[in-house]
Amino acid sequence: MKPTKAQKPAAKAKTPGPKRPAVMTGASVPVLRWPPDEDRVETIFERLSGVMPEPKTELNFSNPFTLVVAVALSAQTTDVAVNKATDRLFQVADTPEKMLALGEEGLVPYIASIGLYRGKARNVIALSRIVLEKHGGEVPLNRTDLQALPGVGRKTASVVLNELGIEAAIAVDTHVFRVSHRLGLANANTPDKVEAQLFQVVPEPWLPKAHHWLILHGRYTCTARKPKCLACVIADLCPSRAGLAALGEAAP
Repeated sequence: MKPTKAQKPAAKAKTPGPKRPAVMTGASVPVLRWPPDEDRVETIFERLSGVMPEPKTELNFSNPFTLVVAVALSAQTTDVAVNKATDRLFQVADTPEKMLALGEEGLVPYIASIGLYRGKARNVIALSRIVLEKHGGEVPLNRTDLQALPGVGRKTASVVLNELGIEAAIAVDTHVFRVSHRLGLANANTPDKVEAQLFQVVPEPWLPKAHHWLILHGRYTCTARKPKCLACVIADLCPSRAGLAALGEAAP
């Protein structure tokens, strides 16, 4: 006689596999004690400064205008891809006047390899017009006027102001967000809140370059999926290292 549904043995429950710690990506927020120990934070930036004494943006630019354009183009795109496009673009349009003369349709072929290029082309032409008509052709180097430009939000303005030495700003991109959480420098769940926490815990002497150190460390060492803990100069100071090693993606 065929067993009824009620007589069938219960299915064996599946044993869940190991979960990826939240610190593996920038999307989730690990629970780490905050604020961090001041001496540990000081040592972190001392060591990063030792291996990267003069960190700079990897975007190519020759003046404030080309910097603003390059940073605006870099949203959701790698610096390498942006540089390939702007190396040609800036040969023909490195001022607001020349960019306006190029026009949106003339600009598109130069940046078509970059994500969201149509919207970015509109923004670049629009910001060029505003810079020329409202600011005499000179990029305004204050946060309020910068953020009023099309395609220039808080993060872009922070990158520009920090790179030009005008303001010790920290632009929280995916690398800064991830590294800050892994190191326990922040535990907030939005870029703006992480930025505020970093300003509270990063010692003032390190603030002007903290943005670049965290980005470059995240881009080349503390990567999202396979962090290079053996090559990391601050591995012994990282509260997340044990969790990363447990996944087999970083050296124990």
